[in-house]
Amino acid sequence: MENKRSEELSELDQLLQELIDGQQKTLLQLARRIVPNATSDDILQPNDFPELENHPHFRYEEGLLAGLQSAQIALRCH
Repeated sequence: MENKRSEELSELDQLLQELIDGQQKTLLQLARRIVPNATSDDILQPNDFPELENHPHFRYEEGLLAGLQSAQIALRCH
């Protein structure tokens, strides 16, 4: 029973990681439409770019990423 639960948690963690990876790509693509030379590091500090900091769609997508990351952290704590 414990082994099955461990496998299920591992599968869920992998799924969350796939979703996180996809959302990071989505966020970077959006950032590059707003700031063409944006890098993956830049999306970690959007406050360095007022165009990103104040862009509602970018902030929405950033919030989705943060939610997925929070879910993964919570899962890993169990």
